[in-house]
Amino acid sequence: MNDQHIASAFDRDLQDIQTQIMKMGGLVEMAILDAADALAARDEEKAEEVRAKDVVIDALEERINDDAAQLIALRAPTAIDLRLVLSVLKISANLERIGDYAKNMAKRTSVLAQLQAIDEAHVSLRRMARDVQLMLKDALDAYLQRDATLAMDVIERDRDIDQLYNALFREFLTFMLEDPRNISACMHLHFIAKNTERMGDHVTAIAEQVVYLVTGQKPDEARTKGDITSTNSDVSDLS
Repeated sequence: MNDQHIASAFDRDLQDIQTQIMKMGGLVEMAILDAADALAARDEEKAEEVRAKDVVIDALEERINDDAAQLIALRAPTAIDLRLVLSVLKISANLERIGDYAKNMAKRTSVLAQLQAIDEAHVSLRRMARDVQLMLKDALDAYLQRDATLAMDVIERDRDIDQLYNALFREFLTFMLEDPRNISACMHLHFIAKNTERMGDHVTAIAEQVVYLVTGQKPDEARTKGDITSTNSDVSDLS
């Protein structure tokens, strides 16, 4: 009876943490879309709202970390249950980083609003952000449903994000070469594109965690990056 009580308490605590993960995921999805909309409309007020709401995402990650640590300490989970708890920590860390990239997009939007607009750049960036948001939605659904097939589909779709980034990189180079007055705006737009591509990488990491959670194994082969400009370092935030 005592063992059943412990198991029941563990399940309740874990369910609460997973509820927090889904709430955090929803906020991050919204941040991606709102940041892209603010960029497209050159809406500084909306961009500032994205930046302000990032504190809520950060607070949720902290709570998830604290609750997961307490769960491990108090419930002494089995190896399988421990893998589940650790997956929550990794997913929340990736969500927090995606939120940071959305915040960075909003920061740069406030700068870009003061610069000469680059024709149609916001259309491609908005599409790219929307694709990443849909990937994140599917990755979170895969986590909830323990669906490794859906998670693998998300992983494959990251190649499309890489290709969009490559196309934008070339486009911004062309704009800068054609008119030096475009350099400042294009540099900021490039950082936004790169940050959005990095969001896709973090979504991929979430999907890979789902595959591991369901199968006990990481995806069979390391995914080849489609980003021809890729480096190992993240693009830093604006100061």
